[in-house]
Amino acid sequence: MTSTHAFWLAGRQATGEAAFDVTSPWDGSRVGAVSLPTDAQVEEAVAAAYAVRDEFAATPAHVRAAALDHVSRRLAERTEEIARLISAENGKPVKWARGEVGRAVSVFRFAAEEARRFNGGDAQRLDTDAGGQGRLALTRRFPKGVVLGIAPFNFPLNLCAHKIAPAIAAGAPIILKPAPATPLSGLILGELLAETELPSGSWSILPVPNDKMPALVQDERLPVISFTGSETVGYAIMDSVPRKHCTLELGGNGAAVVLADWASDADLDRAAQRIATFSNYQGGQSCISVQRVIADAAVYDRLLPRVVAAVEAQVTGDPNDDATDVGPLVSEAAAERVEAWVREAVDAGATLHTGGKRDGATYAPTVLTGLPADVTLAREEVFGPVLSVQKVDGEAEAFAAVNDSKYGLQAGVFTHDLQTAFRAHRALEVGGVVIGDVPSYRADQMPYGGAKQSGVGREGVRFAMDDYTYERVLVLTDLAL
Repeated sequence: MTSTHAFWLAGRQATGEAAFDVTSPWDGSRVGAVSLPTDAQVEEAVAAAYAVRDEFAATPAHVRAAALDHVSRRLAERTEEIARLISAENGKPVKWARGEVGRAVSVFRFAAEEARRFNGGDAQRLDTDAGGQGRLALTRRFPKGVVLGIAPFNFPLNLCAHKIAPAIAAGAPIILKPAPATPLSGLILGELLAETELPSGSWSILPVPNDKMPALVQDERLPVISFTGSETVGYAIMDSVPRKHCTLELGGNGAAVVLADWASDADLDRAAQRIATFSNYQGGQSCISVQRVIADAAVYDRLLPRVVAAVEAQVTGDPNDDATDVGPLVSEAAAERVEAWVREAVDAGATLHTGGKRDGATYAPTVLTGLPADVTLAREEVFGPVLSVQKVDGEAEAFAAVNDSKYGLQAGVFTHDLQTAFRAHRALEVGGVVIGDVPSYRADQMPYGGAKQSGVGREGVRFAMDDYTYERVLVLTDLAL
């Protein structure tokens, strides 16, 4: 993993005039070098995608499905190799990296299935009024055009898969920009796609530097932008191209609610273990990691020590070790930011129960209580292994606390009561409510996205395909209906 990696331009390997090193967040070692495309090569990729858009939209479903099935199989065959690569460039513990590869296998399999059945239309009789007698309307969905997919560093394989697979399934050419910190995992998908018979130009994977992105974002030949990343960057993209179709998955500050009926020792042990695991499982670098625990006063005093103990039991260390639960953050700068936010909270009066220490890019799993409402940790997404625990009085106060946030991605509610589950679903201003567990569950085929400043649109293969396409109506006349 030390060679210079080519990128993928219109389905073929290419190299540019410059390269940059990808280094491990764990020990700073060089993982590899990545060649950067020139402006002329980016233009070539865009022009090729634009030129092939009609041909690709007309490509038979079985051809696109076969390509997607192939990628799914090849990912499964290379699981260990790819997991080690993810861990090396991202710092993610290898056991979580294996899970990420498994999810990407499923994403491409789901996309193959959707490619075979996707139609998105129906037949509608129009003779409900006299003027429509003898007429029938048929609707089908067609691609809006070339998709520009922009992926983040925290799931460097699976979130690239969530851009590429739905586009291919829908017959939309795609240009993918992987994150600068973690481009190697995305480039692996190029190796596998190159083994298929997809039309030349239908896909490119370009590690374009961030400072070169504005021109690409504003290119009129790319009418659809699918972005996963920070709120600041996502809304800046949308504001810069108001006439384009943008889908934004921008994260959150996930809340886990523990209500009074979740009260047995076994219940509280399970809640504590799930909270500890999923506040730290990617170093906290997940949009739906647990950042806020909202506990009913009836269980708070018994839950808090369990949460602290479960967090302290998380194994922090070398991400290459199968025993490691928590690895480094993506960079030392990211860990320094988390350190500063925790220090601000403690200085403002929060109580630190465990953690609060940094070693290079690694930040110790941390639990706080008494978090003042005006500190950064209470308002923003920490994207680190830090959680706060808050005491509330009853269900209504708990749900109000969840909603007291500018974000609304997902929430978890620990309850046994079915009526409470339906009330939570109605009351919580989020894109997904998980009952009996933390907010960190995501099935890759379900609609995934948020409310408020957590973004617009939905990921999940079928739902992304809807975003990449539009309905077109065909009216048939003089039919004997």
